This record gives sequence, C-alpha cells and structure tokens, in this order.
Amino acid sequence: MVRPFGTRAVLVELAGPADVLRLRAAVESAGVATETVPGWRTLLVRTDGDPTGVAEWLKRAELGDLEPPPQAQPVIIDVRYDGPDLEDVAQLMGKSVEEVVALHTRPEYTVVMLGFSRGFPYLSGMEPALTGIPRLATPRTRVPAGAVGIALDQTGIYPMASPGGWRLLGNTDAVLFDPERWPPSPLQSGSRLRLRAVGWS
Repeated sequence: MVRPFGTRAVLVELAGPADVLRLRAAVESAGVATETVPGWRTLLVRTDGDPTGVAEWLKRAELGDLEPPPQAQPVIIDVRYDGPDLEDVAQLMGKSVEEVVALHTRPEYTVVMLGFSRGFPYLSGMEPALTGIPRLATPRTRVPAGAVGIALDQTGIYPMASPGGWRLLGNTDAVLFDPERWPPSPLQSGSRLRLRAVGWS
C-alpha cells in the first residue's frame, strides 16, 4: 500500500524487512527520491516536490522483479554472553544456555533500520527457534551501552546507555555510535553482520 505522507513524501507499507530493503535499493538505484527512511515494515520515500510521480512509480513496482540489494561482507561483532536475561530466556525456550548462544550466533543478520536511539540497529534474520520472546513487562530504567538483546523476532544492540525492555543476552565492546566519526554509525540499513561468541556465563 502506498499512501501520502505530508506534501513531499509517501509511505509504503510492505510485508516485512526483506521487502523493505529490496524496494529501498530499487528506489535509490532509480534515483526517483531524495531520501528513503526504512522501517521494519514500511519505507518512507521523500522527494523535492510533488510526490505523485514517485507514488505512481512505486505502485507499478513489482517486488518479485526487483534486484536484491548489493551484498557487502558481513561485519563481525564479538559478544560476551553474560547478559542478565540469558538464563531466563533459556528457561522460557526450554533450552540450555549453550543452545541459546548457538542459536543466536548462527544466522547472518541484516540491519533493517536504525532507531530508537542513535545508532540502534534493528536486526532481522533471527533463528525461528529463538523468536517469540516478548519484551520485559517492566522495562529497565538503564541498559548499558553495548548490551545485546532480543524481543519477538528482532535482535538489537544498544549503542549507548538508555532505558529499554529487550531481553539482554550479552554485551559487546563494539562502538556503534560515535558523533566524532563519519558516518557516526558503522552500521547502516542493509548492513550484514554476524555475532561471534567470545564467552558466556
């Protein structure tokens, strides 16, 4: 579905992250927009003027015919699996801690979007056997920078200390946001990464 979003943009609703990334790559390759902003199941497409032409282009686009986005080498992020929720997640899943770590480090993840804080990557590609764990009923008032968590079908990494309700499996020393660096985040929408276990509790 394509619908207006203000006077210079349209919002496209899609089935999931893979379609978002595929359409974003096509829009940017075609040069029909000035900016694209991906969401988990949406793509905001901005223009310099009347977005009617872009909306028509998007309505004609057939996702099945679009080329997948170009693939770069995955970024490797080392994770210490010592998070405060690791054992609880293992119990909820009926698995051992070692099995949870193996499941979490098995996939190659894709960054779908960055938010809710600066540089926070929402990662798709989690093993189905690890999905379905809800957020905490009461979010923590402070989650440390580098915390690696899961919620439902997503994995995320906190780039800075902030409140948060994800189930924390581990921690990384990787710097995911640095305002003195350009770009400030080493990860962008479409980036691929793998998580590498460097120990667990």
